[in-house]
Amino acid sequence: MTLQRHWQVYETFRLRFEATANSAAEQEHDPRLRGLSVSKRQFERWYGGAVKTRPYPDQCRVLEAMFGVGVDQLLAPALAGPGPVPAATALFAVPPPRPVPVLLPSEQAAALPVGGPSNSEPRFDAGTTELERQVTMAARRALRFTAMAEGSRIGPETLGQINDEVRRLTAAYPKSALPTLLGDLVEVQDLTFQLLEHGRAKPSQARELYLLAGITSGMLAKASHDLGNPSAAMMQARTAFVCADNADHHAMRAWVRSLQSLISYWAGRPGEAADYAALGQSAAGEIHGTTGVWLACLSARAHSLLGDGEATRTAIQRAEDARASVEPDDLDAFGGIMTFPVPRQLYYVAEATVQLGEDAPLGEIQSEVAVTAYRNATEDEWAFGDQAGAQTDLALARIARGEIEGAAEAVRPVLDLPTEQRNFGIVSSAQRVHAALRGDGRRNGGAAAGLREEIEAFTATPTSALIR
Repeated sequence: MTLQRHWQVYETFRLRFEATANSAAEQEHDPRLRGLSVSKRQFERWYGGAVKTRPYPDQCRVLEAMFGVGVDQLLAPALAGPGPVPAATALFAVPPPRPVPVLLPSEQAAALPVGGPSNSEPRFDAGTTELERQVTMAARRALRFTAMAEGSRIGPETLGQINDEVRRLTAAYPKSALPTLLGDLVEVQDLTFQLLEHGRAKPSQARELYLLAGITSGMLAKASHDLGNPSAAMMQARTAFVCADNADHHAMRAWVRSLQSLISYWAGRPGEAADYAALGQSAAGEIHGTTGVWLACLSARAHSLLGDGEATRTAIQRAEDARASVEPDDLDAFGGIMTFPVPRQLYYVAEATVQLGEDAPLGEIQSEVAVTAYRNATEDEWAFGDQAGAQTDLALARIARGEIEGAAEAVRPVLDLPTEQRNFGIVSSAQRVHAALRGDGRRNGGAAAGLREEIEAFTATPTSALIR
């Protein structure tokens, strides 16, 4: 069937797989399928007939939707003897395709138009149709025209359109690959800055525009972090905090402190991460939105890396207390990256427990709970990065208990993520699994060695390789 459809080249097959997964996510209202992809190594195992176990259930659903037959038939060995192979058998039982050339960063840059990629040229998902591309580009052009047409003052239409665009981006960020959003984020930030620098805004309009500029700068801070650039991330975060100050928005100040704690945590500075979380909690005051839960969870993770068990447990309890008294605020109303849902809290608690290392069985239980929560998450709660983090925490917990095969099973969905979703946090989480495997001399052979090799191949090409 792959030959009949001309899908025998990995890149072609991957695009069809992702488009089918996204379509199924919409039709079946199942956010777990959105963004699902297949690694080149997994494709070649399927295509070359080297399949020892069934794919994961969600992969089975996508394969069956692509080809219209059961996965057992798709992956059945080729029939021996002369004569044609039935259409529903030996789908992948042919020699693997020739490898697709991979450009080095310098070669990628040489292949770009003069001046590099333009922020005015949006990036789209594989499943986006030409009509959808035209509609999206026209909408962005209309946003800039509206801002220009209303002249030096900031009119209600401009402010409304910017608000809608920021809400779209905050909702999309946890679910979408960064290359599809980065151009839009840069353009919206540039527009808000221009209006604040040159527009004549009423005080109420200026406060709203500063809030929108702060949220956009916060997302660009997260984008810089996802590309592995903590210096640029902190610069954007400080800009976001200045915007929050100018908007006089207490919850936004606390949210930016949360973001700074996250950046410090993944940059390997847990003491600084704990300090930023404490600053955020002092700024939160009487705020009852989910940012308070996030701050407590960030504190727990930071103190677990510092080895402070008492502070970790206290922070976890503080997060539970904050959750019990949550009253969603205007930041939660933006959704997506601006809110902190229950599955994400479960993931942070599991990570803090696993990293603390005092109770391996409890860490495994909490990680399993977090993984299950993301499998059952609503569309508004789901985030591919946090789901990957929960999977790697489960792998770490199982390694601590000596269950290498169980760890490989837990981390498999992460290793199957496409390059577009291999952000800095996910790659760092995978590297923690690699370090745990390497750290125990008794686990240097067999399944552990194979898993280490897979992780090394996975981390060799992060998302940042696509942006250079």
